[in-house]
Amino acid sequence: MTLTYLIVFLIIGGLAGWCAGIISKGSGFGVAGNIIVGIIGSFLGGVCFRLLGIVAFGIIGQFIFAVLGALLFIWLLRFVRK
Repeated sequence: MTLTYLIVFLIIGGLAGWCAGIISKGSGFGVAGNIIVGIIGSFLGGVCFRLLGIVAFGIIGQFIFAVLGALLFIWLLRFVRK
């Protein structure tokens, strides 16, 4: 993993967390919390989709997977909170 790949991963994850926070509405985690959730969610989304045999091509595909993973992670966090 190169430094450039890591930076792109963090940027995509942060944007995905921000978008997922807007999409999910409700009680958010704040800007910094949404970014952290997005980074964790982008990793989660990548792993889940890879296990299903679905791969993302390009930045747009990675961003979509990251947003879906962040939404999944937000859902899991809200489920555990209750």
